[in-house]
Amino acid sequence: MREITAASAWIGFDRYMDLALYAPGLGYYTAGARKIGDSFAGGDFVTAPEISPLFARALAAQVAQVLMLVATDQPRHILEFGAGTGRLAHDLLEALDQIGVAIDGYEIVEVSADLRERQRQLLAGRPVAWLEVPPTGFAGVIIANEVLDVLPVRLFARRDDGLYERGVVAEGDTFRFEDRRANEPLRAAAAQIETDVEPFVAGYTSEIGLVARAWIAQMTQVLAHGVALLIDYGFPRREYYHPQRRMGTIMCHYRHHAHADPFWLPGLNDITAHVDWTALAHAAHDAGLDVLGYTAQSRFLLNCGLLDLLAAEHTPAQSSAVHRLLSEAEMGELFKVLAVGRGVRAPLLGFAHGDRLHTL
Repeated sequence: MREITAASAWIGFDRYMDLALYAPGLGYYTAGARKIGDSFAGGDFVTAPEISPLFARALAAQVAQVLMLVATDQPRHILEFGAGTGRLAHDLLEALDQIGVAIDGYEIVEVSADLRERQRQLLAGRPVAWLEVPPTGFAGVIIANEVLDVLPVRLFARRDDGLYERGVVAEGDTFRFEDRRANEPLRAAAAQIETDVEPFVAGYTSEIGLVARAWIAQMTQVLAHGVALLIDYGFPRREYYHPQRRMGTIMCHYRHHAHADPFWLPGLNDITAHVDWTALAHAAHDAGLDVLGYTAQSRFLLNCGLLDLLAAEHTPAQSSAVHRLLSEAEMGELFKVLAVGRGVRAPLLGFAHGDRLHTL
């Protein structure tokens, strides 16, 4: 409320989302509420590593391949952004141990204090270090699983008389949307999308992830040699801005209840937006990184041997978990994997079949 008042009663939705998620001590990821867990253990949502350890074990095959391609005279590290409960790091390190792949260190960049504490408890005794900021000159594998969807986005609305930015104003003790004329950077970003797809009709509203593009561009400062694996839900641009998806993709999560009201219980809800994978691939390329592969999570995991792993330790529970990871009706198709890198030319295992780079 104070910031809205200080900003002449209006702030862009990207700033509202940033405050609701990351305001010190008050935001969703900086306060102490439990965030990740199944519906019995509490939390608001569950991620793939929490569903089954086979997710990390399949991912380990791709990580191992990249580590073998990194120059032997450089330390081999794994850097994870937004490590959640630490489950992916725990299971990935265990899987690499089992297949005899040694690493020189595992670093985590985590903004949530309570998640960082959960990670420390789970990873006690492991070669893990926590960083306040990303390193530079990194060699190895970078992992960002369900990170890009919680980076702030700008909302826009097309009207008959032009493009507007959807912002937030206070109304008593609550918030509501209010539109203002879009500035030049937002108009230019929207115009580029319209060039790639088709002009937005009046009444069309959606979002643009400019912060996510900047985050990808930052990888050129971080990654000296290796691959970044980005896993999240989203679409290529032509699907993202399809005429039938005229209300955008903003989604909130509270106690495993998904809803579209970002003003309900601000600071207690996760607020997300789907990923425009075309924009991120272009941002990586423009920053000087190689775009190495793009496919659905199901195809990536199958390429990495998930079904062989399941066959080796089949149980009804594991079979059900793998179904969630692979099914088109669950995570298999909605979630995608994008690989960008530097200095790695060999075809990547996870994209050996079903690579969809041509769709971006």
